[in-house]
Amino acid sequence: MKLFGTDGIRGRVNEFPITAEVYLRMGKAVSTVLRSSGPNRNRVLVGKDTRISGYMLETALTSGLVSMGMDVFMVGPLPTPAVAHLTKSMGAAAGIMITASHNPYEDNGLKIFGPDGYKLNDELEGLIERHIMGLEPEPPPLPPRQIGKAHRIDDARGRYIEFAKHTADSVPLHGLKVVVDCGHGAAYFIAPLIFKELGAEVITTGIQPDGLNINSGAGALYPDNAGELVRRFNADLGISFDGDADRVIFTDANGQVVSGDRILALCAIGLKEQGRLKKDTLVATVMSNLGLRESLEKHGIKLEITGVGDRNVIECMRKNGYTFGGENSGHLIFAEHATTGDGILSALQVLRMMHERNMTLAQLATVLDEFPSQLANIPVASKPDLGSLPKLQRLMKKATSEFGDHGRHLIRYSGTENKIRVLVEHREIEECRLWVSKFAAAIRDEIG
Repeated sequence: MKLFGTDGIRGRVNEFPITAEVYLRMGKAVSTVLRSSGPNRNRVLVGKDTRISGYMLETALTSGLVSMGMDVFMVGPLPTPAVAHLTKSMGAAAGIMITASHNPYEDNGLKIFGPDGYKLNDELEGLIERHIMGLEPEPPPLPPRQIGKAHRIDDARGRYIEFAKHTADSVPLHGLKVVVDCGHGAAYFIAPLIFKELGAEVITTGIQPDGLNINSGAGALYPDNAGELVRRFNADLGISFDGDADRVIFTDANGQVVSGDRILALCAIGLKEQGRLKKDTLVATVMSNLGLRESLEKHGIKLEITGVGDRNVIECMRKNGYTFGGENSGHLIFAEHATTGDGILSALQVLRMMHERNMTLAQLATVLDEFPSQLANIPVASKPDLGSLPKLQRLMKKATSEFGDHGRHLIRYSGTENKIRVLVEHREIEECRLWVSKFAAAIRDEIG
């Protein structure tokens, strides 16, 4: 059974693999695989979001780590990108974030970062997985004097706050009114504080986590909440984070959601104008809209496409020396500053562009002409190979033939949930709706 998906491990709490027993083994496995010689290489940072299960899993993980001689530095509820940044800045051997991102509180998981602040590659994840599953020899227990210690870091928030502000040159936000929805997640305290310190008037929502309400009717999955508050308070924009704040969704001054592709386009164009878009290239995934390439070409920007997952985007950027990329789901990677998607940093970069160009978010977002699209997430009980579904395959071939250059379809399983995602784009919205319903019917017939 494969534990790691497209973005770490996720699952239902108290069911394999999200159990205290597995997290104990996880701590031992991470210690065995990632510990190395050199200063601080027995240090591991552990952060978490606001799920009630975080207490249980943090304790089990820490026990496994210290039993193998690692010193654990617990930073408490903090965004995933903050854990990545602190791992690198403190020279630790690894950083571990206990989170299930945008999933409900019943789920949890984790993401692991290496000493460079980047997510682990497939090879290292596979080796850790083999140790967890007992497929590698277990190292002998350490003598008592060699076990590690656990500490809580009180200044972790402050370190990240100063870093985040610095990435946007502490852009002055005086005169701006901003709605910030933290989804009762990891950014609940830190995000509003950053925007306030830079001078913005901040209207907050989703900042009262109780362990059970993370992502519940709030945050990046429900950006219309921020949009409603934008209209009610006559704000300049809305900023909505997911549970671990590694992605962000924006709403403009009219309360309308601005698509992730529009944010990617306006950021890429802005970076090119500043001479900060290396090789004049934006990296995005197959989920990005067909109109993105056409719009970027008008500004002399090339588009590089990867598979789904911000890790795929980052790997492409690192391999080719690109400086900006992301997913239309709200993951934005500014490689000059960060090693992973960072919702707070991304929001500051967008605010900086609004300030420097003296334009509203809606004005900046007009750079992209999007094809109409429709996305359906269909629950499935199993995940048979799509090639083994003849009815669906015939329908996909027929759609490809009929669409030509006017549309496309993308059907794939979620890497983190028991769902199949069906995306259809076409110049005509009616065609999108028609083909999504056809694909959904075929999937239900063949998978159930």
